Amino acid sequence: MIGNIEKFIDPEEEKVKDYDKRNIIQKGLDLLLGKKKYFGRTVFLSGITLPKGKKYPANIIQNRRYNFITFLPLVLFEQFKFFFNLYFLIVALSQFIPQLQVGFLFTYVAPLVFVLSVTLIKEAFDDIKRWRRDIEANSQKYNRLKRNGEFELIPSSKIKVGDLIQIETDQRVPADCILLRTTEKSGASFLKTDQMDGETDWKLRHAVPTCQKLNSDEELTKIIASVFAEKPKKEIYEFIGNFTKYHLDGSTEVIEALSLDNTLWTNCVIASGTVIALVIYTGIETRSALNANAPSSKVGKLDQEINNISKFLFILMVLLSVLMVALNRFQGIWYISIFKFILLFSSIIPISLRVNLDMGKTVYSYFIMKDKQIPNTIVRNSSIPEELGRINYLFSDKTGTLTKNEMIFKKLSMGNISFNDESLIDIENHVIRAFDNNGGNNIDLQVKEFIEVLALCHNVTPIDPQSTHHHHKEDGNHHYQRESIEGNSEVTIDISTELSPYEGREYQASSPDEIALVKFAERCKLILEDRSISTITLKTPKGDLLKYEILNVFPFTSAAKRMGIILKSKETGKIVFYCKGADSIMRELVKPSDWLDEETDNLAREGLRTLVFGKKDLNEEIYFKFSQEYKKASALINDRANEMERVKKEYLESQLDLIGVTGVEDKLQDNVQVSLEQLRNAGIKVWMLTGDKLETAICISISTKLVARGKKIFEVVSSTKEGIKQLLSEYKHHHLRSGASLIIDGSTLKIALDYLPERFIKVACKAPSVICCRCAPTQKAEVVTWVKKITKKQTAAIGDGGNDVSMILASDVGLGIVGKEGKHASLAADFSIDQFSYCTDLILWHGRNSYKRSASLSQFIIHRGLIISVIQAVFSAMYHFSTIAIFTGWLMVGYSTYYTMLAVFSIVLDEDVNRETVVLFPELYKDLQRGKLLSFKTFLIWVLKAVYQGSIIMILANFLFETSFIRIQSIAFTALVLTEIIMVQIVVYRKLNPLIILSEIVSIAIYFASIFILPSYFDIPFILSIDFWWKVLVITVASCSPIVIARLIYGKINPPVWSKLNY
Repeated sequence: MIGNIEKFIDPEEEKVKDYDKRNIIQKGLDLLLGKKKYFGRTVFLSGITLPKGKKYPANIIQNRRYNFITFLPLVLFEQFKFFFNLYFLIVALSQFIPQLQVGFLFTYVAPLVFVLSVTLIKEAFDDIKRWRRDIEANSQKYNRLKRNGEFELIPSSKIKVGDLIQIETDQRVPADCILLRTTEKSGASFLKTDQMDGETDWKLRHAVPTCQKLNSDEELTKIIASVFAEKPKKEIYEFIGNFTKYHLDGSTEVIEALSLDNTLWTNCVIASGTVIALVIYTGIETRSALNANAPSSKVGKLDQEINNISKFLFILMVLLSVLMVALNRFQGIWYISIFKFILLFSSIIPISLRVNLDMGKTVYSYFIMKDKQIPNTIVRNSSIPEELGRINYLFSDKTGTLTKNEMIFKKLSMGNISFNDESLIDIENHVIRAFDNNGGNNIDLQVKEFIEVLALCHNVTPIDPQSTHHHHKEDGNHHYQRESIEGNSEVTIDISTELSPYEGREYQASSPDEIALVKFAERCKLILEDRSISTITLKTPKGDLLKYEILNVFPFTSAAKRMGIILKSKETGKIVFYCKGADSIMRELVKPSDWLDEETDNLAREGLRTLVFGKKDLNEEIYFKFSQEYKKASALINDRANEMERVKKEYLESQLDLIGVTGVEDKLQDNVQVSLEQLRNAGIKVWMLTGDKLETAICISISTKLVARGKKIFEVVSSTKEGIKQLLSEYKHHHLRSGASLIIDGSTLKIALDYLPERFIKVACKAPSVICCRCAPTQKAEVVTWVKKITKKQTAAIGDGGNDVSMILASDVGLGIVGKEGKHASLAADFSIDQFSYCTDLILWHGRNSYKRSASLSQFIIHRGLIISVIQAVFSAMYHFSTIAIFTGWLMVGYSTYYTMLAVFSIVLDEDVNRETVVLFPELYKDLQRGKLLSFKTFLIWVLKAVYQGSIIMILANFLFETSFIRIQSIAFTALVLTEIIMVQIVVYRKLNPLIILSEIVSIAIYFASIFILPSYFDIPFILSIDFWWKVLVITVASCSPIVIARLIYGKINPPVWSKLNY
């Protein structure tokens, strides 16, 4: 244990650390304003933390939203914060006031109670499941290393900052930690991060070298050391910290920089080895908790349109109530009468509308997930399936979305000589000759050097397939993922054992292209035999072992777009810096070349992804200077990254010797060409947003048929605002009419969106297709946002990687592909699919059906509420504008529930044409894009239908047939129910759908059975008479026949497109 901690604290260093330095007043103010602030901390291996007295959150996972006390108030608040729910509550409560009563209290309270009960049960069920998951997670047991060197078993909820925790293979990381030691001999363990970032690749995490060198875990309790950790933040790919070991006298023995490579984030899983980790963040301060913000919910256009129509209905209801009182010359307490009429006409705004639509969306989601033609499709947002029915723009990633992420090694070029995938034997011969005693010729040595750099410049580790720490994936293949070096898109390569003649040899890496290149070097007889944290061993064609000391590794980052490694040969003592990366970056680092640009452009035109390799020889003196400055920069707390980059540029990344370029091909997704053609014929404009080079993007757009056959591609590439204006004008006036597509690069796109967003978007949206290359993830989201803002049209975005998430979230409908890259895009999307071609079925079939059905269902339910309100209005007008309800009690409750609900809801099973027809004629989709199925025009048509039918039912029931109130009620209500059920049969397209017919028969049966169950509401002897039936029949025919005739006439004059096709 540490005695006096003060002697281990450097006051000057403590000043620059981001500790909590607020005074009491500042803390109180932050608490009052609800501001949550985070601060850095120093954690000693003994468990002591600085600053002293600082309390850290408990390590508890809490995903439940409510507790026993807050459940009811919070759920009710969420429901009644919406105007119309509040309206129905006020209507129900008004019936407790005697002066405002217009019917049975049950009539108004029961529907509201039913809706609220469904919501309460659903919320309770979901929260109980969350609570159980929390208990399970918080109860998981872990071994904690005590100060006496022994382990004790504790639940994860008892873990605190400063604890030393043992985490075994396949065990979840319980808190954010620093990896101190691992049982892996390489000093590094693999980590599964799919629960953190959605990526299925394994990340390599390094133990702190000083701790890894200790003889046992128990020695951690005997050394005096601390870890400084920066303040908690959301960024999962960044971390800055230091590990410091002290002498007993308080002086510093060693300082080692800590980065992301030394971290274990909460909810990740250890994939290899057993580790000892130091806890630095717990509970709500972990990266997992900080990134657990609920995504903003998407509200579909159909919901917005219905909301607007509901507002109009409310105004209509108030105006109708005022009109009734005005026609009665405002007699009596007129304002009470207005309120009573509002209550009588409250059916105009049907409370069942939201319930039916939500149930309909659940049915559509079920149909999508159970569709065998698009297996494994998951609906993650069941609120917007109908929004798939009127997509205007589809924004797509390229790599892994339009292509498979299966890389095939195609070309290797060194300027004066190049090889393709069929020249493997030639490459092998060059390598074999170069390793012979005579050394071979210049070309042999040049090829040998290239293959050597493929085998050395990477982060790949060969593994023993019999190792207990190695776990095979279920499918037997190895899939790896990371962001592509070439661009911002992501790459996955499927490496099968067929690539290697050496049975049983396997590799682990966090990068797929590195595995591919190492495998290729292996096929060329230069084998990666072994790798540890400090050495690399290669086996030559002769069987000799070449050993290299790893001095430094500079891993790939999306910002750097390159990786590097410094190696020292143990045979010759030669020190070399190897570097590989995107051509856009590497051309600035290598010596001037007369062939690099031409070669990378040629490879890109063939649709190949390029990677440039370079090297720099270093002497001992230069390396020593670099090493000292780099260590100093890496130990900085502030501005560490910039200082490290500066040192690298000064000593390493300049005037590199160009070694060569590799080119790999990415296979196209299955049926992607057919899918893009169908979407184009459906009137959906597809934009491809990719991080690849312009030439590669052009090649892929042609091969995928994104650009129609025989059509040109117009390039918009300029570094000035005026130049972009001129190019856009040229395209608009000279190339648009010919059907040319438009392509723009990332730098030009940035200028266009910053200074000419409206002009660019308006011109680009007229193009049949648009390609944005060299596009950053933020630019993808920006493009989607601008198109939504300017065109007001419906957008969808599809991608498969973490860099597509921002684009997916920005779109109206997000589609995520689950593939070799992982689940990040899938988890963020509204709909998860397995491949791009599934989106045609999802959009053209399911989207079309969902939108048509929801539009019909919503208007029909509004019609159902309007028609009974019109009957009430006519009845009141006939009887001196009285505020007496014609239908009360169970009749009002049953009208919108058990009498008509089944028949009306069966509309969600309707379809106008079959699936084969939709696939054969994707042009059918165009009719939906304008949103005419649910518009103010169609709404007014349904209002007129309701006014006519409600009026004719009440007038005929009253004047032509009966004077007895209960008989008028019986005839009118029976005619009303039959009219609604017959109207369902009139509006559906597929008249002989057995389920729809069954629902209508059941509804009629329920109604007539209820007549005998509720005798007080009906004159049963009269209902059993022929007199009743012929009167009901006449009224029902008078109500429905004009609608049928008008529909037939309109269908002949203006037949819909689908009617011309055979069903």
